Amino acid sequence: MILLKTKEEIELIRDAGLLLGKTLAEVGRHIRPGVTTAFLDQLGEQFIRDNGAMPLCKGFEGFPSAFCISVNDVVVHGIPGEVFLKEGDNVSLDCVINLNGYVADSAYTFAVGEISPEVQRLMKVTKEALYIGLDKCKAGNRVGDISHAVQMHCEKNGYNVVRELCGHGVGLQMHESPNVPNYGVKGTGPLLKEGMVIAVEPMVCMGSKNVKFSKEDGWTCRTRDGRPAAHYEHTVAITANGPDILTTFDFIENSNN
Repeated sequence: MILLKTKEEIELIRDAGLLLGKTLAEVGRHIRPGVTTAFLDQLGEQFIRDNGAMPLCKGFEGFPSAFCISVNDVVVHGIPGEVFLKEGDNVSLDCVINLNGYVADSAYTFAVGEISPEVQRLMKVTKEALYIGLDKCKAGNRVGDISHAVQMHCEKNGYNVVRELCGHGVGLQMHESPNVPNYGVKGTGPLLKEGMVIAVEPMVCMGSKNVKFSKEDGWTCRTRDGRPAAHYEHTVAITANGPDILTTFDFIENSNN
């Protein structure tokens, strides 16, 4: 069942999204060569809790950390640990928080020092795909309109979208209906209605779309060909006039980092 949110609930989700944007920026300020992903996770969890929120990834179906931190060929669900970042890496931070009973979900891919032009372009196109998908978040459209728009932008630029994982409804819980794939056919899928809140999250591979999941931890999702991936995500409310983006990258992109 798709849960429609009231205007009051959407404002509370926006509050969570604002804090989440600040959290990603705070952790992002510490991304540099020599830092471990475990350190970034601990820093972020402390910031979330200090601001009166809860990190929802931690403990979800046994996931051990507050953040998914995914480096290079890890598409999503990287488990923080004694992984030292190095110059030229790209690293995505994906986090879900609950603030006063309302949930926001967001992800951003960061460069570690100077990265190659090829990875810069992958990140640029993935982020563009996010906003192109968000432009379809209007009452009367369908989920397939979002999916198709994301897929077409990525593929026309020579990249591939992951099939096994997708965006989703969000707001009262971390995962709600409907699923929001990053590939699909225009005019298909659930109807977008005012009051729906979803997470749109392109997961894009430089090479093949094929991925593999770690047999050791059951979570880590890597590209099969070992080439880099990128991931960006916003929580957005559907309105009659288009997207109302409830999370923000402003704190990341307006920082001095």
